[in-house]
Amino acid sequence: MSELSPIVIQLFKGPIYRDAHELLWEPLLKRRAQVADYAAVLGLRVEVDETNGFAYLASLPDVDGAPPLPRLIARHKLALHTSLLLALLRKRLAEFDTDSTEGQLVVSTEQLVEMMRLYSADATNETKIRREIEININRVKELGFLRQLRSTANQFEVRPILRAFVDGQFLSDLDAQLDRYIEQLSQAGNRS
Repeated sequence: MSELSPIVIQLFKGPIYRDAHELLWEPLLKRRAQVADYAAVLGLRVEVDETNGFAYLASLPDVDGAPPLPRLIARHKLALHTSLLLALLRKRLAEFDTDSTEGQLVVSTEQLVEMMRLYSADATNETKIRREIEININRVKELGFLRQLRSTANQFEVRPILRAFVDGQFLSDLDAQLDRYIEQLSQAGNRS
């Protein structure tokens, strides 16, 4: 088995992180061109952020006139509140980048609940609000944007890869979703 196989296999499973995949990180950097060539054959590109220590696969854009390739990288349709949590975490990460000299942004479950509480439709049922927010936190963890710290059960590192996925287009789409959501809430309030 070549040194390339474990790298490519891990990239197909999800991002490679310098701190979590120490045995793959240096070989990836050393064989970046080979990995990129292999991925390109499959209609993918390798994105490597050496500064923040992560790499992932992304689909190549469709070429005009050529038939589109089937998607190997799944697109996730996110619920509104999951998208909202990602946007709030991205904003928090941007603030952290400008204000802090520490290496990683760490947030607690309580901070995440507090960030999301404003956007809950049913503000009267605290238990229900918390349960729904925790579902969204778990979804964001599954997507790889939050990593639970080993030392505590309720603290998470916000993974820097979030910067690559939550961009201006994502935020613009979310604004449109929020406008529709607010309109639906006001219509529901007018009916009661």
